[in-house]
Amino acid sequence: MQAPAPEPDQQVPVPQPRSVYRHAVATRIWHWITALTIFVLIGSGMVISDAHPHLYWGHYGANFDEPWLSLPRFTDWGLFGWDMQITIPSYYSLSMARRWHLLFALVLGFGLLIFMIWSLANRHFQRDLRVRRRELRPGALWADLRAHAALRFHDPDDPGAYNSFQKLSYAGVIFVLLPVAIFSGLAIAPGMDAAWPWLLDLFDGRQSARSVHFIAAALLTLFIVVHLALVILAGPVNEIRSMLTGRWRVPEEDHS
Repeated sequence: MQAPAPEPDQQVPVPQPRSVYRHAVATRIWHWITALTIFVLIGSGMVISDAHPHLYWGHYGANFDEPWLSLPRFTDWGLFGWDMQITIPSYYSLSMARRWHLLFALVLGFGLLIFMIWSLANRHFQRDLRVRRRELRPGALWADLRAHAALRFHDPDDPGAYNSFQKLSYAGVIFVLLPVAIFSGLAIAPGMDAAWPWLLDLFDGRQSARSVHFIAAALLTLFIVVHLALVILAGPVNEIRSMLTGRWRVPEEDHS
């Protein structure tokens, strides 16, 4: 015996998309402040680099020394061939670039400190970024790599959790790259050398600190490029909305 057909005015309920709360308020605020801050720091750092675009190791380095790397003049660059500068300011002004750089370096440093304290207090680090030993096994990393290649970036059984590559990259940026960039930048500042002379010993000289600062900035730039590419591949609307509202919508195939 067949079930009676639904009445014409009877509506069949449509399953609503399931969402998970993925990003706390503190994480979202810090994310957007840091995104703006690093953008300004990279742009102003390019102008500062143009004053002497050569990198050395050790305590000393000048025009007649052999650099390990010579950088291009960034204020001569355009954006994708357009007449639009990517530096801050858009013209060469060392004094103005240093003001921008110092101001936003303070924002970056104190913002990171507050975020770390907050994330320890609400257990964000322990809950979301702690890397388990099983996640570092070659088989687990290979499976995660294959999932990324297939554009699957989350676990359907636990969609709110970070995958192992996310944990490793985020932890590397928060606990390694950003602190190295901050402290190597402090070591370059003459005023900080007088207050904290151990900074120069930590980096084995001012020129070494300058080189380390550039390497950290380059790695941060690479992280941002890869991060933005993955956001686009994962679905930019859903990803950006989750970083604005905190709620991430689970793809329909995972809860259909």
